[in-house]
Amino acid sequence: MKDLKGVIPPIVTPVDDNENVDIQGLERVIDHVLDGGVHGVFVLGSNGEFYALDFENQRKAVEATVRHVDKRVPVYAGASAITTKECIKLAKMAEDAGADALTVLTPMFIRPTEKEMYEHFKAIAGSTDLPVLLYNNPDKTTNNISVSLLEKLAKIENIVGIKNTSFDFAQTIEYMRVTKGMESFKVLSGSDYFVYGTLAYGGAGCVAGTANVAPRLVVDIYDKFMAGDHAGAVEAQYKLVPLRNTYSYGSFPVVMKDCMNLMGIPVGNPVRPIQHCSPEKMEELRKVLASLDLIK
Repeated sequence: MKDLKGVIPPIVTPVDDNENVDIQGLERVIDHVLDGGVHGVFVLGSNGEFYALDFENQRKAVEATVRHVDKRVPVYAGASAITTKECIKLAKMAEDAGADALTVLTPMFIRPTEKEMYEHFKAIAGSTDLPVLLYNNPDKTTNNISVSLLEKLAKIENIVGIKNTSFDFAQTIEYMRVTKGMESFKVLSGSDYFVYGTLAYGGAGCVAGTANVAPRLVVDIYDKFMAGDHAGAVEAQYKLVPLRNTYSYGSFPVVMKDCMNLMGIPVGNPVRPIQHCSPEKMEELRKVLASLDLIK
């Protein structure tokens, strides 16, 4: 997939009082990140609370995203669940809705062997004509795509890349090393701390939750790196770190929603049982956002 590059925010999913997808709120989020110059939009990621939405709400979110993005950038749709069967169902839904690519997380709760995970991803890729971006997030799912497993998965024709949301940067480097001869396979940072580092080792970009809030700043890292301004890219990366540090201010994934609400981009509440940050942490969020000129 030639357009698998740059900054791809896993957009938050605004919900109404009944915890169903708020289409107008979702469109506001999309407008905000597109105005920030992002290179793709990822709907139904972990920041998008995919796990909290039933099938119809997931379908509603993908269809609304495809419609509102209107081919300005590629739309990546999450197709993640515990079972292979459910992932295939989501993959077909996303393809029917007009998504440009799928993003598939490792299974949650269960602990499949590497052989079982290989067969899982192979079956999902084989069920669709869409490109598949693998999503490794061992901290959240407790399942890790090892370097050896990635080598095998990268040979499947429509598996085109991997997003590594892990603090194990050595693993990201290894992902790039073992796939560097595969021009069609891309590695992206899934940790906002490692955007510049991933690019420096030959990665294609990032899937960055902070790009919901500060898309221009995250894009600045990528654009300056691509222009050869490494000092400027590193400066932008350091500037982003305090925002990424705020993830600890509340229960994941509420913080990016709280930031956007504070910025005057209403995205509503997190899906229960997650709650908003405490008043004290909200005040700290205000200070971080003000330091980035995102609020007055």
